[in-house]
Amino acid sequence: MPLERDEDIAELLRETRTIAMIGASDRPDRPSYGVMRYLQGHGYRVIPVNPQITGEHVHGEYVWRELSQIGEPIDMVDIFRRPAAAGEAVDEGIAAGAKSVWLQIGVINEEAAARAEAAGLKVVMNKCPKIEIPRLRVAPVA
Repeated sequence: MPLERDEDIAELLRETRTIAMIGASDRPDRPSYGVMRYLQGHGYRVIPVNPQITGEHVHGEYVWRELSQIGEPIDMVDIFRRPAAAGEAVDEGIAAGAKSVWLQIGVINEEAAARAEAAGLKVVMNKCPKIEIPRLRVAPVA
């Protein structure tokens, strides 16, 4: 079951340091652009992943084509993809050894969530960390 209890979501956010954001955008009008900026401002390292803008930089971070290229430990994969495409992103997170996957608001894929949980990952679905962090009063990452 995806995490639903406030205590569990807050604990996950406190344990997380490095976030790979699949579907990160360099366009200020896109939700992922603002969420990435917010998460960086809260102390997280956010690594953008988007094959359409590979090699560019978003908020000072190099944009990777796919998760497997990053080559460093990833705590959380934050997924800004359509629900049908989220399964592939979840599978990439499992293969990359991420500790959790976070499916954004409107991104609901029960099968992908079940695969992630079966692989030992924590799952949050249909929520946004930019909303949950202040709501749950999660302190900035030190």
